[in-house]
Amino acid sequence: MKKLTILAFAAAALCGSAQASVIKIETASATSPFLGSAAAYLSAVDSALLDASYASQLVGSYDSISHQALFGGNSNFAFKSTIQFSLAAATSMAVRAGVDFGFGGAMFIDGVAVDFKSNDMWWSGNYSNPSQFLAGAGALAAGNHTVTIVGFEGCCDGAQQVQFQQAGGNWTSFAGTDGLNGVVPEPASIALLLTGVGLIGASRRRKTPQA
Repeated sequence: MKKLTILAFAAAALCGSAQASVIKIETASATSPFLGSAAAYLSAVDSALLDASYASQLVGSYDSISHQALFGGNSNFAFKSTIQFSLAAATSMAVRAGVDFGFGGAMFIDGVAVDFKSNDMWWSGNYSNPSQFLAGAGALAAGNHTVTIVGFEGCCDGAQQVQFQQAGGNWTSFAGTDGLNGVVPEPASIALLLTGVGLIGASRRRKTPQA
């Protein structure tokens, strides 16, 4: 009965959508030289995250976060953040990421590189110097989207922030209260889970002794 109940709740959750972005932070101990492309940064960070020191955490707001506050330690690490959200309608969206990556980093929107910097980046709460933050913009269709940010820090990380701006509106930090929709599951995923629930239910009926 427990498995059936859990799957039923999971199906209900899949059919609905949370009204918020989901933000995942991943890290591992690593060092890196400055790299020559966004793809090189993504590949190097993903490789570093295979280290035994790997750790991850979901955060409720991408505003004033730091490696030290989330994981402890503030030196020699690879850093990856993944922000997932959904749009009810097509819109133009700009994204900016204030980071502290001593050996540079990169940003992707839906898997497409939109910016990378191969220099010592220290955002420090100031968006006036483009060399110190990552940025990108484009027209996004209705549906699910992902912003990915990767980089390497050598020493003494500081606060980070990632914000979005829709159709020239106000800049808003990605968060559990940012007004964006949660990721909507693909129809195939819903159908597969509901089929599993149905099969378990049918199996239980076959096993129930007849009166």
